[in-house]
Amino acid sequence: MSTASVIPQPTASPRHAKDAVDGAKKAAPLAALTALGIVYGDLGTSPLYTLQTVIQATGSHVSASVALGLLSLLFWTLIITVSIKYCVFVMRADNHGEGGILALMSLVGANDWRRGTYVFAAMGLLGAALIYGDGVITPAISVLSALEGVNVATSALKPYILPIAVVILVTLFAAQRLGTEKIGGAFGPIMLVWFVVIGVLGLGGILRHPAVLAAVNPLYGLSYLVHSGAKSVLILGGVFLCATGGEALYADMGHIGRFPIRLAWYGIVLPALVLSYAGQTAILMDANATGATNPFFQLAPAWALYPLVALATVATVIASQAIITGAFTMTRQAVQLGWLPQFDIRQTSDEMYGQIYVPAVNWFMAIITVTIALTFGSSDRLAGAYGTAVSTTMLLTTFLLYRAMHRVWKWPAWAVLPLTALFLGVDTSFWIANMSKLLDGGWIPLTLGAVIFFVMITWRSGVRQLWAKTKARGVPLAQFLKQLEDNAIPRTPGVAVFLTRERELVPPLILDFVQTTGALRETVIALSVQFEEAPRIQHAERAAYSKVAEGFWRVNVKYGFVEIPNITAALKDLPGFGDDVDLSDAVFIGARDLVSRDAEHPSMAAWRTNLFGFLFRNGMRITDRFNLPPNRTLEIARHIEI
Repeated sequence: MSTASVIPQPTASPRHAKDAVDGAKKAAPLAALTALGIVYGDLGTSPLYTLQTVIQATGSHVSASVALGLLSLLFWTLIITVSIKYCVFVMRADNHGEGGILALMSLVGANDWRRGTYVFAAMGLLGAALIYGDGVITPAISVLSALEGVNVATSALKPYILPIAVVILVTLFAAQRLGTEKIGGAFGPIMLVWFVVIGVLGLGGILRHPAVLAAVNPLYGLSYLVHSGAKSVLILGGVFLCATGGEALYADMGHIGRFPIRLAWYGIVLPALVLSYAGQTAILMDANATGATNPFFQLAPAWALYPLVALATVATVIASQAIITGAFTMTRQAVQLGWLPQFDIRQTSDEMYGQIYVPAVNWFMAIITVTIALTFGSSDRLAGAYGTAVSTTMLLTTFLLYRAMHRVWKWPAWAVLPLTALFLGVDTSFWIANMSKLLDGGWIPLTLGAVIFFVMITWRSGVRQLWAKTKARGVPLAQFLKQLEDNAIPRTPGVAVFLTRERELVPPLILDFVQTTGALRETVIALSVQFEEAPRIQHAERAAYSKVAEGFWRVNVKYGFVEIPNITAALKDLPGFGDDVDLSDAVFIGARDLVSRDAEHPSMAAWRTNLFGFLFRNGMRITDRFNLPPNRTLEIARHIEI
């Protein structure tokens, strides 16, 4: 006889649903302000270096037609890539409200590394891995470009720009362990000031040369590309920098919501960016310049230059903060979905769920970011390494979006194919242009992304082989229960909770414990933790239990891929279970497997087995992974060959 218990799921009345919708609409402006600080840092600070990079890369004479052509390309890139592709379509592909390329990969059913989904799974994983490559370059180029604004006023401070940038970057990464809850509230208002300032400065430039408004005609951009010949590759590589933060709109959707992000984009960010780029273009047309001096800072009057540099520096720090916390969030998703080992993930806020800190990822990114800044030394040199990773991720996102439109939404071919062709045409053009930067440093983020990608698939393959080997050692439940009934296994007072992945056979961990100690507790709980492809699990579906036999229970606990597991809390909240089992002094028992290569029947190449073994040995301990009491947790070491 078995019993099961789950918490009934509450239902919402139509009135409550309407009140929730009305409340969300009222809160949208405040959420949009928050989005300015969390989502739009990268996109918002791109005017610092985008136009300057394009001019310096091409080395062309900035005639009126060239300036209008550049502005037209920038304008339509923002419209097609961000306003249409991401805001309208990609953000529609939410996974139960959660965004990001890993969430999209799960949405289209490609999280399992199996036949039929290999290609799409590889796209999602590679796109996620490349975000780390973008994350180590964005802080360096953003902070350097902001500080270099002082060069417009004087060259005396030029030798100090790089050391100051390094100090800012080191301080930024060192402060991550404190969390951003207290200072996070100021991010939105500061970025609002930033967008107002760059919009007003841009408007001033437009008023001096209103002819720049003609650039809304896409023919100016197309004509410029056609007449540029081979230089069009360099041009597109620079133009793409204006859209490099587009992925953040989708990645941060789960924390802020679709509507506030769109409201902030169409109402504040897009107008400010267009005004800024148009104003810079007016400067180029007036001065007939060659791009030797950053046109962004030329928009400011002399008295406002240093305050603008200070504001730009703060804005780039906020942009860098968003990139770093985005990497933390993606790491947590990859861990929960089974693509990375169990990192130490710390919650830094009791109120804001998204506030987490991953020490290993933080200092890994810090070392590479500072090294890159010291190696390249300036934002214009660093621009050559920027864009390759982001353009690849955006291209891969389009392929996954196609699968979502075709397989998940069931849209007809006449709607899916033209949209996919438009997005692929734009994304492929930018990708080819950015690949021309490989020898200028573009290989750095791509190499980093490739390394992380191979770590992901190696970890997944190793875990599967490990599961298969341990499952083969399990025994049928009836056979084990017969031993218990015959008193073949001595029982001792107390409760033992065995953490296991096995939900059918008797877990090998229980057998190992009996073999090691020669006895078994009177009450045994075989507890399995299951991570779902949904971002969050309803409280009603969190856990369930069943009584297998007298003194033998099974408990299954579920978590979403953005949740941090807490086993003790899940057991405590399981209705009725505490009436049957006293968990106050329960001992939690897990495995500490020692992995080596099977010489006779190896499952992977030697280097991959060694890599998996290294990752497994240095993974997070189960006490931290599942929030278990350290003084009541035991680990049994086992040697397993794969």
